[in-house]
Amino acid sequence: MAFTLVNVEPLSVPVLDFSRLNCSTSRPLAVQDIGRACKKMGCVQVVNHGIQGSIISSALEAATDFFELPSEVKAGLASEDVRKPVRFSEGFMHNNNNKRAFLKLYAHPLSHCIQFWPLTPVHYRERMGNYAIEVRRVALQLMDAILESLGLGKAYMGEKLDEGSDLTVGLAPHTDYEFIAILIQSCDGLQILKDIDGNGKSWKKVPAGFPDSLHVHIGDHLEVLSNGRYKSLVHRTVINSHDRISIASIHGLSMDEKVATPRELVDEQ
Repeated sequence: MAFTLVNVEPLSVPVLDFSRLNCSTSRPLAVQDIGRACKKMGCVQVVNHGIQGSIISSALEAATDFFELPSEVKAGLASEDVRKPVRFSEGFMHNNNNKRAFLKLYAHPLSHCIQFWPLTPVHYRERMGNYAIEVRRVALQLMDAILESLGLGKAYMGEKLDEGSDLTVGLAPHTDYEFIAILIQSCDGLQILKDIDGNGKSWKKVPAGFPDSLHVHIGDHLEVLSNGRYKSLVHRTVINSHDRISIASIHGLSMDEKVATPRELVDEQ
């Protein structure tokens, strides 16, 4: 597949006021709005989500402090085992010489996973743990609303959606394998691959948006569950003159859970 890498234009991302999901009168329209955003764009910017700005900034600061640690400290967390609860890796960005690194953390259940997280910086576990708790709360409510937008009802997946969550800092162009991904970032750099005007797919840059907003992307599991109504989103980050830190929290099913399209969403042939 050929990607257009020049003339990257800004993209207008739909905005969801999260507080509308907690109001019985505004929730039905909010559910419709998130359904339209998932179908048309595969992403949405979430505001008024209730996560304090200090928690978001502290998590980004903790991530920055970790990547500034000596190389030998970070290398001690390197692993090729995808099931390892903490995994560090570094290399170069796709098709260029910009260095990238990522740290992947299992985050649920937090009481079990946090014991494997880095002990340095000293504030890392506390600050990242506070963010993990809050973003998980938002994710579960968003996933309920997305299922509702598909006509499946809030409790369709039951406890299955309560099983998987992890945090990842930095990656190359990719889709997210899970139900949804929620992204925060220290500066601009996020781009998504979309066909907006029927002239083929091209990279579009996503503006930073409102302060402390969350960027939510559709993952592969939701594309399967929705029978293709909601498409998973190919996205990447582009490095500028600033060091960029992003935290992607991935939410959905456990790694051992299989995803299938429910009969309610299978078209009659």
